[in-house]
Amino acid sequence: MQKSWEVCGIGNALVDVLVRCADEQIKRLGLVKGAMKLTDARSQRRALSACPGGQRCPGGSAANTMADLARLGARAAYLGKVRDDELGRFFQAEMEKCGVHQALAPAAKGPPTGSCLVLVSDDAERTMQTYLGISAVLHSEEIEPEIIENCRVLYLEGYLYDRRPARLAMERAARLARAAGALVTLNLSDSFCVHRHYRDFLRLSGLVDGIFGNASEIMALAGESDLYRAVAAVAERCPLVVATRGANGALVVYRGTQFAVSAQPVEKAVDTTGAGDAYAAGFLFGLARGWPIDNCAHLAAATAAQIITQFGARAETSLEHLAKKFAP
Repeated sequence: MQKSWEVCGIGNALVDVLVRCADEQIKRLGLVKGAMKLTDARSQRRALSACPGGQRCPGGSAANTMADLARLGARAAYLGKVRDDELGRFFQAEMEKCGVHQALAPAAKGPPTGSCLVLVSDDAERTMQTYLGISAVLHSEEIEPEIIENCRVLYLEGYLYDRRPARLAMERAARLARAAGALVTLNLSDSFCVHRHYRDFLRLSGLVDGIFGNASEIMALAGESDLYRAVAAVAERCPLVVATRGANGALVVYRGTQFAVSAQPVEKAVDTTGAGDAYAAGFLFGLARGWPIDNCAHLAAATAAQIITQFGARAETSLEHLAKKFAP
């Protein structure tokens, strides 16, 4: 049966504000370099005022992945909540410009659209402070069954799990997808997120078809300090496990077979923001089209390499040439 959407992503709909900075500025803001910290509206306004001149762009982990999927040539849909305010309208317009179908209209009332301050240091590492805003109050009744039941792969963003209403909405979407025969995948998003929801994520790892995360996230989920043991442990519960390792590539386990995938070389890393999201986009593209897993992994590496050569979390131009290059 032909599905309307190859991949549907659900996550926190945010607007990113990217700022180049020194490590000292990160410390002054009380942030841990390379990590993400949740904050409230007042603290976010204060941090943004202390970091003028930022570049505004649509963000949110799953939203970035869907945008890159559309750039690869996939039919992608996205379900994330924004307010009908300036940032919300900006987010919607930019997603539509990328070719991503918006499954949820902006809300007329509620908290403001969420935002993420992304501090990019000289070594291209990114540190984030996030105000979730209205994105965190996604409710189960806002999940559109027609969208979920008409996708080949459902992609869930771990960050969204921080609030109970959104948690229930994600779990409803997963049940709908499974009943319709779609693959269900989960991105762990952040090791702190894994620790906050450890028991729930451990339970979910036995219910989804694929798990994406970086090395620290996979080790946190497995409770292991060795990555090879960690991916093996998680793979006992889930058929597909993808653990990214930055410049060292990724470890992938699929149906009990573990293999390493090298990173694609780049002349200069400009900004690692969105690298993991882009990796997931490449992998999901192949997964939705039934590619062999090694082809999925090589496209994922190439897509991530493309993203880190630019400033910003999403592809600026078409990535269809990469999809053609790595197609089986």
